[in-house]
Amino acid sequence: MTALIRLPVCPLQLRPHRQGERADEVLCGYAVEVLEDTRSGWYLVRTPYGYTGYAPAEALRFGAAWAAYWEGLPKRTVSRAFCDVLARPQTEAWVLDTLTRGALVAPEGEADGSGWQKVVLCDGREGYVRTGFLMPRHTAPAYREENALRAALARTAQSYLGTPYRWGGKSPLGIDCSGLTAMAYLLNGITIFRDARIEEGFPIRPISQARMDVGDLLYFPGHVALYLGGGRYIHATARPGSDGVVINSLTPASPDYRADLAQTLTAVGSYFAP
Repeated sequence: MTALIRLPVCPLQLRPHRQGERADEVLCGYAVEVLEDTRSGWYLVRTPYGYTGYAPAEALRFGAAWAAYWEGLPKRTVSRAFCDVLARPQTEAWVLDTLTRGALVAPEGEADGSGWQKVVLCDGREGYVRTGFLMPRHTAPAYREENALRAALARTAQSYLGTPYRWGGKSPLGIDCSGLTAMAYLLNGITIFRDARIEEGFPIRPISQARMDVGDLLYFPGHVALYLGGGRYIHATARPGSDGVVINSLTPASPDYRADLAQTLTAVGSYFAP
């Protein structure tokens, strides 16, 4: 059975209650496979990238016919950190919901040049968003040319700079290290493994440190970062004084050098490896 995520951000818990560990988050508009109804207000679900966790019932929109219809609609992705969906195409209109970067909406008709786009949400509500707050939904790599794709990965990761750290997070409300790298790739049409390791069956393959380039992934014990070039990398960290998405360096002479990471680099992974 398929369900759609109807809340702006749906937590996936390791256990079917709110007091346990958050494993992941799924954003509005995405479909998940329902594996089990716990009969306690929680459902065990599997994401399109193979992650499982327990989602609260209020986050899910059920109905096979509607899910199939939704999946067939063209989509746009929210590109801004936050995006209000308004009841009318006016800035003073009632806010139906506030979505985060990465959420999916279905455009209804073409933008008319007024700066507004009418959209349908996955629970059937209709509203309006600023045209400039949406970008194409990429289901294949956003760029064919390698350097352009590498630059896009770095640019997307840097759009989360300053986002606070949240264990299991994947939105501008809060994000963790593998959530940051996963979203940088997902928003550019590539699905990678959600955790901080190279996993068989996903398109990241190990390469030597000497070959690392912009957009490649740096793996440390229990941690992952995205390489920006010039010895610098972006990552989400809970380290006091950072507490979120920051840029650090592998170069000892740099003022933002982190020896604890630079000296424990265990692997480099690349989507571009042959």
